[in-house]
Amino acid sequence: MLKKRELHECHELYDLMSHPDVFPFVRHKATSYEEFLFITKQTIEAEERGELISRTILDDWGSPIGTISLYDIQENAGFLGTWLGKPYHGKGYNQRAKAAFFEELFYELNIETVFMRIRTENIRSQKAAEKLPYTVNAQESRKSLFEQLNSNGNTFKLFEIPKDLYTLHTMRHTIEDTHRLEA
Repeated sequence: MLKKRELHECHELYDLMSHPDVFPFVRHKATSYEEFLFITKQTIEAEERGELISRTILDDWGSPIGTISLYDIQENAGFLGTWLGKPYHGKGYNQRAKAAFFEELFYELNIETVFMRIRTENIRSQKAAEKLPYTVNAQESRKSLFEQLNSNGNTFKLFEIPKDLYTLHTMRHTIEDTHRLEA
């Protein structure tokens, strides 16, 4: 479902990113294929320096359909950025990609907190974040960070995914699955 970013995927990903329902919500916008290729190369190099973590999201047949990344990593925390091509909206790929990414971040890469800053007009992403049972609305609990993100007006909502809450959710889910199998 996820793999490290590679330059050969850029054509497919650029075509998906260019869709008007996707493009406004992409963090690193590219207005040409060449620019997208350059940004992807920079992303790969930034990951090698430990500045971010970025993966390509694959569909059930192994084709690239979007990206998921953790940006601005400091003190074992960072900001999540994810986008999917329009044909893949509403098909469950977002939640599956996040689950796979969180497993890697929390249990392999020692990340403790994932923040999501979501534009107030991006209702689709807000609803996706609110569906996650391990997500905390961080506008009050991380008030100074929330105010810093919105210093130019009320542009973002802030959510937090702490490792301990994610772990509790996955443990509870595993126990429920075990009980279901025993019944």
